Amino acid sequence: MKILVIGSGGREHALVWKIKRSALVKKIYCAPGNYGISKDAVCENIPVNDLQRLLHFATKEKMDLTIVGPEQPLVDGIVDLFESNGLAIFGPSQRAAQLEGSKVFTKELLARHRIPSAAYAKFTNYEDAKAYAAVAKMPVVIKADGLAAGKGVVICHEPAQAMEALLQMMQNRVFGAAGATVIIEEFLTGEEVSILAISDGENLVYLAPAQDHKRIFDGDQGANTGGMGAYAPTPFLDAETLQRIKTEIMAPTIKAMAQEDRPYRGVLYAGLILTQDGPKVLEYNCRFGDPETQVILPLAQSDLVEAILAARSGLLHRFDWRNRSGATAGVVIASGGYPEKYTTGKRIYGLEKPLQKETLLFHSGTKGVEGQAVTAGGRVLTVTAWAENLQQAIASAYQTVGKITFDGAYYRKDIGAKGLR
Repeated sequence: MKILVIGSGGREHALVWKIKRSALVKKIYCAPGNYGISKDAVCENIPVNDLQRLLHFATKEKMDLTIVGPEQPLVDGIVDLFESNGLAIFGPSQRAAQLEGSKVFTKELLARHRIPSAAYAKFTNYEDAKAYAAVAKMPVVIKADGLAAGKGVVICHEPAQAMEALLQMMQNRVFGAAGATVIIEEFLTGEEVSILAISDGENLVYLAPAQDHKRIFDGDQGANTGGMGAYAPTPFLDAETLQRIKTEIMAPTIKAMAQEDRPYRGVLYAGLILTQDGPKVLEYNCRFGDPETQVILPLAQSDLVEAILAARSGLLHRFDWRNRSGATAGVVIASGGYPEKYTTGKRIYGLEKPLQKETLLFHSGTKGVEGQAVTAGGRVLTVTAWAENLQQAIASAYQTVGKITFDGAYYRKDIGAKGLR
């Protein structure tokens, strides 16, 4: 098969790495890709939001399958476009991708089908939102309705913080149109977990559960980011709770989408919180997670391409996803200043050194300049290590992180610490 992967981050590099190991695959392309991906796939410089150029390229090159990494093209309808032109593509339709495209849609769907989630109120009027926040029990969580690159969520511990968040989202439009409507949600306490599953519209196969580290600083302090690291599997998630997640949340969501004429075929990524009252949905994403993919796929023994083909054929009930034993830990190395202002074009040192056994390097924001890797984004690299246990995986990942540097390089020092506790 000839396969096209759409995207340019660490998630897409992990997808390319895993796809390359399939006996079904002859050649891999990536659009637009990055410096690291270019070592494993043919990169074509097409932006992920230029759907017509992507369609033209996939048609011209006779791609057997396209796999979509980021959420924006899915929400924009790339699956509908490709399928209407006779091209095989993996991901949810535009109507199904609303699970990530609109937090209001998701909250209302969950409420209609009695799937556990936090209590909330939605607002399109700035003054109404301010009045509600002024008397709401703190803390609250304020979320922009639309896509905000994983950053449109603010936890507010006092009314003044809530007022500032509403001002920035609804008036100053820091997230553009995504903040025209907001949700003000009750704050839930508990351990967070990412559950990723592949769906054919009716059945689900589950990948290894992971935990992301969203905040920029150690101890989960500071601003939200796209993710500063992850590990898998999650030792605090027992079999009974995982079964509840499958039967009370994931399967009912797939069933609800089918009942509402939005059949969900693709990767369903649930951001969950394990409360005293049981697991609840924080958010849904309509694609592979980043940086979760970088730790989940190195644990997978199964062929990802086979699983995707089974999902496209409605045959997932015959597919048995298998993971290897042990654990993985992934540490993101970011540009100084991320997730706010940062500079790029910094030469990256240490990439030429051979990696330790069971250690992988996934590129995110990198590009090649005169044959050298330089920084080209906020999140630059993910170092992922596998070991027999989580403690060893974390130690191994950080050992490699310490050998890679560039001007302003920053990373969290506590990835996986919750899993050890």
